[in-house]
Amino acid sequence: MSKAVEHLMNLLDLERLEINLFRGRSPQTGWQRVFGGQVIGQALVAACRTVEAIRPHSLHAYFMLPGDPSVPIIYEVERLRDGRSFATRRVKAIQHGRAIFTLSSSFHVEEEGLSHQIAMPDVPPPEDLPGEDVFRDVVLPTLPEPVQAYFRRERPIEIRPVDASRYVSPKPRPPVFHVWIRATAPLPDDPVLHQCVLAYASDLTLLDSSLATHGRTVFDPAIQGASLDHALWFHRPFRADEWLLYAQDSPSTGGARGFARGSIFTRDGRLVASVAQEGLIRLRTS
Repeated sequence: MSKAVEHLMNLLDLERLEINLFRGRSPQTGWQRVFGGQVIGQALVAACRTVEAIRPHSLHAYFMLPGDPSVPIIYEVERLRDGRSFATRRVKAIQHGRAIFTLSSSFHVEEEGLSHQIAMPDVPPPEDLPGEDVFRDVVLPTLPEPVQAYFRRERPIEIRPVDASRYVSPKPRPPVFHVWIRATAPLPDDPVLHQCVLAYASDLTLLDSSLATHGRTVFDPAIQGASLDHALWFHRPFRADEWLLYAQDSPSTGGARGFARGSIFTRDGRLVASVAQEGLIRLRTS
């Protein structure tokens, strides 16, 4: 297991303080605020540790204050319902005596029923896109310094953009952004862990799709970006350590906010999850 994935597993392995109380920590990387996907993943772990035998099928979350990476995050779980088919949990993330984030998650027993899905976009497979070594040696030097700094870090989630040229050219393009994602090392077989890892990864690139049509990216120093809310639905089983296509689009931006949606597919075209998010995309005035 790579050090980055091992570190992610440690981040998601919350310390139990009491029956419904957990403590999570943040990586000490010098970032000024906690990555939103980390809080989503840790909060989902906290919720899952209060439910037995069934897995989450959806979550809905709000970011209220920036997380402080220098101190632990306390996750308080409220057990709202335990039914025969469904269970519901609410999680509050607390720092410095204030709630910085809330998450509601619903759990559902496995049932048979009607099934359909949308088709996966026709995009090149990850093998036809620049690999980590090619991307680092050939593509990365052509990209802006903030992009280079991000992709040079050891990361637990590998990202292969279908069209990396948008980081080079500021020309407006359709509000669509597709990336292949996977954990950079094999994960344990626990299906709930794979759901929590995907919850972590689902916040990595989604906001960026709302900037594509404006010829900008989240790395643009003129953009103040932040996740405001986040929703995730799990449809079918998957492994987060196998390639998943994260197909993203943005139906609307306005009022310094961007709305984006994501559909997550396995390589063979199964739709395994859907995501929606609104984020702050404020133009800096100085």
